[in-house]
Amino acid sequence: MNKELLALINSELEDGEFGVLCTVTEESGSTPRSKGASMWVRRDGSISGTIGGGLIEFEAIKKAKELLASGETVMVWKKNLTEKDGMLCGGTATVYMEVLGREDELLIFGAGHVGKAVAQAAALVGFRVTVWDEREEYANRENIPWARTVVCPIEEIFEKGVTLHERSYVVIVTRGHALDAEAVAITDKKPGAYFGMIGSRSKIAAVRKMLLARGMSEEHLNRIHQPIGLPIMAETPEEIAVSILAEIIAVKRGGDIATLRGEDRP
Repeated sequence: MNKELLALINSELEDGEFGVLCTVTEESGSTPRSKGASMWVRRDGSISGTIGGGLIEFEAIKKAKELLASGETVMVWKKNLTEKDGMLCGGTATVYMEVLGREDELLIFGAGHVGKAVAQAAALVGFRVTVWDEREEYANRENIPWARTVVCPIEEIFEKGVTLHERSYVVIVTRGHALDAEAVAITDKKPGAYFGMIGSRSKIAAVRKMLLARGMSEEHLNRIHQPIGLPIMAETPEEIAVSILAEIIAVKRGGDIATLRGEDRP
């Protein structure tokens, strides 16, 4: 990899971006680029560097975007450069693809008092934080300087560059039951390490009943931590944030949530 590409990738990672580094690791016969050639593929499919142009590069970009969408971190792709595919080289190239910069991320639905406190606590312990709300007066960098803020109708959030992957943690603390239900609905079948929703047991039961009637999968509903957070008798937004982050950290570290909740006690 050349120094200029390395410096560019490092700069983008420091700015909070992530993408896929594609490197030719093996070659046989005639190939467009030799072993060590590298290309950086961003989330939008734009690139820097090259592994040879043409069809191999086109397909590598496609594979890189599939890797990002899958939530996995590594892919090894072998390409035969045959005349059948319009490639006259006739050789074979193996490309190692690795996601860089995708860290533990916390997506918070709701920029109210609790969402704001959770964002601050999560940033303090090292999460990359995104806060969504449909109210711009709440979801802005002046109000929540520790996070990226996204303002849009809730159904458009995944069109705004927000993605979920195997290191994503989702906290649902919106301004109302109906909006909480929508946040649960749009995260169905999305990858993630943790999903949690705030609310009393009666509210959660009502939301669950509503979503089941709409055809929501029980598998998704069952993976949502509800009520959210460890039972520490929290009252203020800041105390609630501590209980939520404590539960998230326990999940991240492989803790026994049932024991921490006291659910295994007689």
